[in-house]
Parts: sequence; structure tokens; C-alpha cells
Amino acid sequence: MNTNGPEGTPLDERSIYLRSLVIDSLEGGGRGHVGSTLSLIEIIRVLYDDVLRVRPQEPTWPDRDRFILSKGHGCLALYALLADKGFFPLSELREQCKAGAMLGGHPERGHTPGVEASTGALGHGLSIGLGMALAARMQGRNSRVFVAMGDGELDEGSVWEGAMCAAKHGLSNLTAIVDYNKLQSYGLKRDVLNIEPLTDKWAAFGFEVRECDGHAIGALREALRPSTSGKPVVVICHTLKGKGLSFAEQNPSWHHKAKIGVEDVARMRGALETQA
Repeated sequence: MNTNGPEGTPLDERSIYLRSLVIDSLEGGGRGHVGSTLSLIEIIRVLYDDVLRVRPQEPTWPDRDRFILSKGHGCLALYALLADKGFFPLSELREQCKAGAMLGGHPERGHTPGVEASTGALGHGLSIGLGMALAARMQGRNSRVFVAMGDGELDEGSVWEGAMCAAKHGLSNLTAIVDYNKLQSYGLKRDVLNIEPLTDKWAAFGFEVRECDGHAIGALREALRPSTSGKPVVVICHTLKGKGLSFAEQNPSWHHKAKIGVEDVARMRGALETQA
């Protein structure tokens, strides 16, 4: 087993627990983006456990840090952390995608406490985030803004327009995060639209570039530190789509499941139990 990359990075008790919350949502809603969620969990975990200044009982606190999940289809990871932190009851997770539920198939600002932007139409999150970062500067707040994007989302030209604008304004309070699992909805990233050399691209667009194993907690904590260059930061997180479920890892058929039944849930829970 490769122990130097995301394939060989073990999951600790907390990461397994957070995945169990995701399975609760999948079981309750009967559908969801599985692979896209599981590659994100450690990234969002470190943000909410160690980095973000937020108040779950006061989700619109003006001086809070902001996190935008631009790849909104991975929202079950965000919901798990928001529920875990007390933005809403854990019981809401099992209601996702049901009529009248607080949690939908993509994040919705104003409907779900803790969600900063309605996302899912890919390519907009970075521009929303740079607006928030610029507003914080103009208002004299020291809030940091984080935007998580998928590698497939980088196909969108609007991402690079936002990157140019962020660099122009020297938004050192803005951090872009790339969930680089190298697999789009139907195939390998290099086959669909190759984005390499990725670090060189971001550097050319004026960002301070960092890379890490996106499932290694310590590496993520270090990579998500404040800017040291006066530039906006991008953290390229090397991840595994479907991380934690061996049968779903790097398997395009688990990108999204329109129907999740009892057998699927049992299989997912069994895969987690082998790692506990």
C-alpha cells in the first residue's frame, strides 16, 4: 500500500465517525453524491475543528470567517460538520432531500444555518469568496475566507477570472482549496480535460501555492495557515474520491447515486467498520 499519498492515509476515529454521519444522510435521503463527499471530509473537518472562527448559535456573526463549498454536490460533508458543530440538530441529516427539509441536494444560503452561499452551479464560488474577502478588507474586519472547489470545476473559465481578480487585489485573506481527486463525474481528469501543470497555473495567476495530502490532518492544518506572502493562497489537496469505502474509491459509478437502498447502506457501514 502507498503510504505517501491519499491512498495510504489511514482514517482516525473522528474521520470514521463523520463518514458515519454522511451514511446517515444517504440512508435517510435515499440518494446523494457519495464519492465527491468522501474526498472532502478531512478538508472540511480541519477547517471547522481548527481554523474557522464561527459561532454555531450565531451563524451570521459579522466577524466570522467564511467557508464556501463551491463544489456544492459534496454538501453531505459540509452538512455533517455543521450538524456536528451544533448549527442544527444531527437528526436533520436523515431528512436531507425530503420535502420541506432543511438540507437539500446542494447547499442553500438562508435555508440552512451555516451555509454561506448557494452553490452547485460550478465555477462561481471563488468569485463569491473574493467579494467577501474584499468586503472584509474594506470594512476593516480580519475575517478569512475559504473556498473549496473540485478539480473538475477548474474547467470553468470563471474560476480563472476570479483568480486573476483576487491576485490583482492582493487578497491574502482568501484561500482557495482544490479537492484534487483526479476523477470527474464520468472519467479521469487527465482524460476529460487535463489541468496539469496545476501548481504552475496557480502560481502564474498570482497565488501562493501549497500542496498536501488532503486526508492527512496534520498536513492540512499546516497548509491552511494564513498567507505569508501577501498573496491569496491556494491549497491543492491530493485526495481519493470515495475515500474510506474501498469499493467506491476512484469508482465513477459512486460519484452520485440516485437510489441508495438497504443493501448499499449495509455495505457502506461494513466498509467503515473494518477500519474502526
